[in-house]
Amino acid sequence: MSAQNHRGTRVSTPRIEHHTRPLGIGERTPRLSWQVETGTPGWRQRAYEVEAVGLWSSGVIDSPDSVLVPWPGPALNSRDRVEIRVRVWSGEAEPTAWSATTTVEAGLLDAGEWQAAFVGSTDTGDGDRRPVLLRREFTVREGLLHARVYATACGVYELEVNGSRAGDEVLAPGWTSYHHRLRYQTLDVTDLLQPGPNALSGWLADGWWRGEYGWNRIGERYGRDTALLAQLELHYADGSVERVVTDDTWSWAYGPILRAGIYDGEHHDARIVAGAWTPVQKKDLDVGELTAPAGPPVRRIEELPPRSVTRVDEATHLLDFGQNLAGRLRITVTGPAGTAISMRHAEVLEDGRLCTRPIRTADAHDVYVLAGDGPETWEPRFTYHGFRYAEIAGWPGEIEPGAVVAVVCHDDMTETGTFSCSEPLLQRLHDNVRWSMRGNFVSVPTDCPQRDERLGWTGDLQVFAPTAAFLYDSTGSIADWLADVSAETGDDGLVPLYVPHIDTPFPQFHCAVWGDVTTVVPLVLLDRAGDLGPVLSGYETARRWVEGCRRLLDGGDVIARGQQLGDWLDPAAPPDRPGEARTDPYLVATAYLAYSARLLARQARLVGKSDDATDYEALSARVAAGFRREFVTASGRCVSDTQTAYALALCLDLLDGEDQRAHAGARLARLVRKAEFRIGTGFAGTPLVLDALSETGHLEEAYRLLLETGCPSWLYPVTMGATTIWERWDSMLPDGTINPGEMTSFNHYALGAVADWLHRTVAGLAPAAPGYRTIRVRPRPGGGLSSASAAHRTPYGPASVAWRRDGTTLHVDVIVPPGCDAVVELPGQAATTVLSGEHSFAVEYRPVHDDPIQPLPPRRHF
Repeated sequence: MSAQNHRGTRVSTPRIEHHTRPLGIGERTPRLSWQVETGTPGWRQRAYEVEAVGLWSSGVIDSPDSVLVPWPGPALNSRDRVEIRVRVWSGEAEPTAWSATTTVEAGLLDAGEWQAAFVGSTDTGDGDRRPVLLRREFTVREGLLHARVYATACGVYELEVNGSRAGDEVLAPGWTSYHHRLRYQTLDVTDLLQPGPNALSGWLADGWWRGEYGWNRIGERYGRDTALLAQLELHYADGSVERVVTDDTWSWAYGPILRAGIYDGEHHDARIVAGAWTPVQKKDLDVGELTAPAGPPVRRIEELPPRSVTRVDEATHLLDFGQNLAGRLRITVTGPAGTAISMRHAEVLEDGRLCTRPIRTADAHDVYVLAGDGPETWEPRFTYHGFRYAEIAGWPGEIEPGAVVAVVCHDDMTETGTFSCSEPLLQRLHDNVRWSMRGNFVSVPTDCPQRDERLGWTGDLQVFAPTAAFLYDSTGSIADWLADVSAETGDDGLVPLYVPHIDTPFPQFHCAVWGDVTTVVPLVLLDRAGDLGPVLSGYETARRWVEGCRRLLDGGDVIARGQQLGDWLDPAAPPDRPGEARTDPYLVATAYLAYSARLLARQARLVGKSDDATDYEALSARVAAGFRREFVTASGRCVSDTQTAYALALCLDLLDGEDQRAHAGARLARLVRKAEFRIGTGFAGTPLVLDALSETGHLEEAYRLLLETGCPSWLYPVTMGATTIWERWDSMLPDGTINPGEMTSFNHYALGAVADWLHRTVAGLAPAAPGYRTIRVRPRPGGGLSSASAAHRTPYGPASVAWRRDGTTLHVDVIVPPGCDAVVELPGQAATTVLSGEHSFAVEYRPVHDDPIQPLPPRRHF
């Protein structure tokens, strides 16, 4: 190509679906995405060509699309390996240069290609049992080209080849609805093998399969036995393939791990050497389909040194890592054989020591017993903890710098979104939201990472999904989890409150906000990531959910029966009764049904079901009318005179005309002022209340509510030293004591859904078409902020909005990715559309009210 013609235009390495490493994928015809970097303003793609190097070419395809485009070649077969590259055309006659290649390799796509069997120990006693080692020796001939291991487990596992770790995944295969589907992993072990004798071994522990889980601490939820499934395939230059599979030729033994549990931690005695190898037993287990992952696995993402190390008594050191996180410790220690190093974990302190009451029955206790053979480095394999603080007892001498680090573990997602502003407290709040997401995307999107729960609560993810999709490329993780939501949803439309679903004393029922994950989140992934796949695959699940709720309607077209969680964790609810909200739970349920029916109608049109769309549009209108008759006066006042009621009525578009909207907005603003700008919402109202204010002309009240520091408020925890989002507005009370409620987590992301408003309204960056193909630039400064910005790596490339105030002039800088455009709506100005490139604007701006934030008391630490 002519570099002059294209002015430096280049095409990024193509991406395969949502895989960060497309090895062992499960899609036969994976979709492709690429981005373009160019210095040409207004650049548009008009055509592209995809090539599998040396195999096939798509030819020139006239299309402007570059996000999740259809696979243009022959379907992949198992083990197929192709190198994909792309080039594109714009207005020039010549294409760009070819992109760099992406190597994509299919996994085992047919069940019949598995020759391995599940194998495990012959210890079949009752209760949770010790983790085990499994092993098989084999020979590798000369001329090995490459080697792959396809593996999974009923339990959690790690593989080693000749004593070296194979792969870098944590807690593989992760947690899925095991009776419906079990993920397997594909590992490239070529470089770990050598001609001659070799050994393949596996560590195997209970994990979610057999360990005690849920707050009722029941074990063996999926089966009595753990088992490993592994198939090593050796591909030689002569075209032959040899396989080493788990079968009755393998042996097992107990190893140095004495116990391992997700909640309770791990006990490792390094003096123990595996011995007394015994033939394994084949296992006939109730597992679902073996599937390749659609999203990234859990990996070690970051290491944090302790901020401080304090000796609290003769035997114990207290470590503060300065950040609440999910992960575990890695220690390097020298001492006599038999020295036991005890590590306990907690999120907060009480009277200078670990406060463990909030983690309930989770022991969160790791123990390492030294072998005594020099410096020993150890990190647990099969557990993780939610913690900021750790107490280490038994350490020989003082803990030197570098001897202990916190290893942060979560889904290996790419960071895609940032936010910054001139107010430090608000910046810290946003940082806390990010850390809470990191702590709770551990195989499934959990509610919390520390106590005896850690479940995939559907309501939490429903309200947080827009924020999650901005901060990280989380589509793969969320879409993979939604497959389990569909698998677990009953024919009656009952969506479990948490997925994967396990039996607990908590009842299951058609619960608004929670079950609406089926209608809301697939469209979030479409709008934010440009991915229609979750809508297509989840449509029937969403339809069953709405139909189940339709059956709850009474003669007045409102939901007036059945259990509901309503506006869960309303700050006025008693500590021991978090569901006792001020807002009528049936108001919440009816509002959400009207909303979900409307969203389902949109989904129906997207999947080509126009009759369904007409039906659900009519249902939405009918329920909205019922909502108004039952819960709204003619003027627009809600019978539940609460922040949440008005937020729902306004943001879910349930009111009749501008007069009702104006009256409701004014009433909401009055309630907020009356509460002295303290927050009055729980799970249902919190994601919406700022939009309800700002979109009805009450931006001042929205900022005052956002920037309030008294309890309850978003910034109150920040003033108390929080480094993540709390479950309750007052998880820690103003006097520094811990909320007496049984549910008192310091790392829940749900209330952090406010970050979406920071991105869309404070900074002014939002999608106006799927995948940000059209961007809405609409900053609304206020609250005394002098600057704010947001940047997001959209599917088409980096986009950003940055504004700063200089006296009465508002300066706004915008970057629009190639192939996209933006609708720019600045205060006091008519909307204008700009094409890709860099744009700068300056407009006069005089906010109605612009009091700066008052000085705050010093931050306190837990």
